[in-house]
Amino acid sequence: MPNDMMQQENVQVGQLYTLQLPSKLESITILENLIEEIADKFQIGEDVFGNMMTCLNEVVNNAIVHGNKLDPNKIVIVNAEVDSKKSVWTITDEGPGFDYVHLPDPTAEENLENLSGRGVYIIKLLADQCVFNASGNEVELTFKY
Repeated sequence: MPNDMMQQENVQVGQLYTLQLPSKLESITILENLIEEIADKFQIGEDVFGNMMTCLNEVVNNAIVHGNKLDPNKIVIVNAEVDSKKSVWTITDEGPGFDYVHLPDPTAEENLENLSGRGVYIIKLLADQCVFNASGNEVELTFKY
C-alpha cells in the first residue's frame, strides 16, 4: 500500500487550456490574456514568460494570416498543457500547411534585409522544443521553467 501512495505523489497534475480563436488579428489579445493568466498562476519567470509571449504571438499570428488567410470562417486552435515545471502548447490552423524544412536561412547575407522570414528561426531559438506536424499546419512548443 505505501508503494501505491508513493507513486501517486510523483504524478504531475497539469491543467489543460483550450482556445478556439477566430482568424482575425484581434484574437491575439485573447491569447495574450491566457499566457498572462498561466504565467501568474504557475509563477513563470520573466525570461520564460517573454519567450512564451514572443513565440506564441508569432505562431498564432502566422496561423491566422498565412495558414487561414484571415478567413473568418476558419479558426486557430490553441491547446496548452501546463504544470509546475513546463508548458506544452499546440497551435493548429485550418490551412494547408507549409514546408518548414526548406525555409531560407534568415541569417544568410542575401536575406538579412528581408522584412519577413525570421519567425520559425526565432521560435526554434526561444522555445525549449519546437515540433511541426508533417504538413506544417500544427506546431507544438515546449517551455520549461
